[in-house]
Amino acid sequence: MEQVDDQYTPENVESGVSDYWEEHDAYEAAKEAHADDPPFFFVDGPPYTSGQMHLGTAWNKTLKDAIIRYKRMTGHRVTDRPGYDMHGLPIEVKVEEELGFDSKTDIEEYGMEAFIEECKEFAETNREAMDEDFQSIGAWMDWENPYKTVSPEYMESAWWAFSQVADRGLVERGKRSISQCPRCETGLANNEVEYEDVEDPSIYVKFPLADREGSLVIWTTTPWTVPANTFVAVDPDLTYNAVRAEKDGEEEVLYVAEACVEDVLQEGRYEDYTVEAELSGEELVGWAYDHPLADHLEDYPDFEGAGEVYPADYVEADRTGLVHSAPGHGEEDFHRGQELGLEIFCPVGPDGVFADAAGDYAGQFVRDANEEIIADLVAEGHMLAHGTVHHSYGHCWRCDTGIIQLVTDQWFISITDVKDELLENMEESEWHPQWARDNRFRDFIEDAPDWNVSRQRYWGIPIPIWVPEGEDPAEIDLEEETVVVSTREELADRVDQEIDPAEIDLHRPSVDDLTITEDGTTYRRVEDVFDVWLDSSVASWGTLGYPGETEAHDELWPADLIVEAHDQTRGWFWSQLGMGTAAVGEIPYKEVL
Repeated sequence: MEQVDDQYTPENVESGVSDYWEEHDAYEAAKEAHADDPPFFFVDGPPYTSGQMHLGTAWNKTLKDAIIRYKRMTGHRVTDRPGYDMHGLPIEVKVEEELGFDSKTDIEEYGMEAFIEECKEFAETNREAMDEDFQSIGAWMDWENPYKTVSPEYMESAWWAFSQVADRGLVERGKRSISQCPRCETGLANNEVEYEDVEDPSIYVKFPLADREGSLVIWTTTPWTVPANTFVAVDPDLTYNAVRAEKDGEEEVLYVAEACVEDVLQEGRYEDYTVEAELSGEELVGWAYDHPLADHLEDYPDFEGAGEVYPADYVEADRTGLVHSAPGHGEEDFHRGQELGLEIFCPVGPDGVFADAAGDYAGQFVRDANEEIIADLVAEGHMLAHGTVHHSYGHCWRCDTGIIQLVTDQWFISITDVKDELLENMEESEWHPQWARDNRFRDFIEDAPDWNVSRQRYWGIPIPIWVPEGEDPAEIDLEEETVVVSTREELADRVDQEIDPAEIDLHRPSVDDLTITEDGTTYRRVEDVFDVWLDSSVASWGTLGYPGETEAHDELWPADLIVEAHDQTRGWFWSQLGMGTAAVGEIPYKEVL
């Protein structure tokens, strides 16, 4: 190797070292030197192939390279297979940008198969470029044999793990309130929502009481959810006031929390008021009111139990102390509505456009309709005050579109059913720093909802669930009336068509056309694909080729160490624990840095 010049030039040193490594096959020599040493199973957190290496991924691989080299030098046979996350919205959005697409309609017109081929080519091209970048910084990993989430072997790992979850009875299908990206027209997991400060409407609305004088006053930043209002929530233990307020020579009775009276009347610019009655929230329960937009809607919640006051534990003495609740939208509203046995009313489609049931607002994007809804509330005399508020609002992690809360049918892993098991398994891992596990990670686990694993998209691992043809998945017995396929071999054995398990492409649309007929019933696969976080959640199996290959898994699993940035606490660290616990009852890693 050439001697270093007096004037240090990194390029010369790098090329000289690289040439030396290549000439002596240094990486393979290092592996062979430790072939008989005790194993050390390192799992590489897979970066998205949605762009070339950047500073963050370079730093990430540098840290991992240092650890892998150290473990080898201290006498270990290190598993160091690099990984790539190659499915999901990160890829789809990039391809849509390249093709000039604005919505799923553009994809359907272009053709699903052609679009998926574009995604595949984009992901693979970027993977090759990232391979070169990572090797250029001197990272020693098994670059000849990376694990790729798009490979049949890896996709099979995801199918197998999900089948184990289903066998444990932890797969559910049903309506839930989810964060929906209206542009991508799919649900998002909580950790796929990024928050930005925005300017939104701030409105105080009067809900006129049906059988007594006065109005309940609510406050919201989402006027577009008022059409779906089903009930008003109160704190049964909170004190409320009936206030006779005067403005411009006219009087009206308003009901608000005692602690909020002054602020509400100031917002409404009332000139004077008297408190006519003091009531507990419990006394308000059961009161009926008229929907403030009834005259503008084709349909609205007028079913049994709707349009009444109910107690709820999410109410605080804030703004007005009464909460507008639309179970077809908000997560807390939905859960309380379910507890109360109320029907779900959601006049909004997956693209965020009002449906016919929304009457005057039908055909409008919900946030665009805010202005008209506000104007109608003013014209009807139901607006107490309106303005704007600067606050944090959720956006899609990939296309940066503002999310909306919708109740839709989705597939879930029932994380809440194994919450205690999750917390116990968490204790089996050692973290650096340890407080990140005991504080931040524990808090996230304790608050984690059921895992929405379905996405209404194209480029991803198809969910391996077959349901009776023509049946609504939400209406069937999931344990008795579904087929969950775990491997390619099982797929070949059970489908009506003749396929080669070694050759089958598990992506859409290939698997969409495969049917299963058993005991006189024909089953067809549900159209959804997996949440991309489920892809990477099985990395500890996928990197070993399990269940197709078992020897390495039997020797090495679970992983000895995983290393990522702190943001993966609610990302990859969590998804692996969630899947490991739900599938096999164990945590898939021992140590976290």
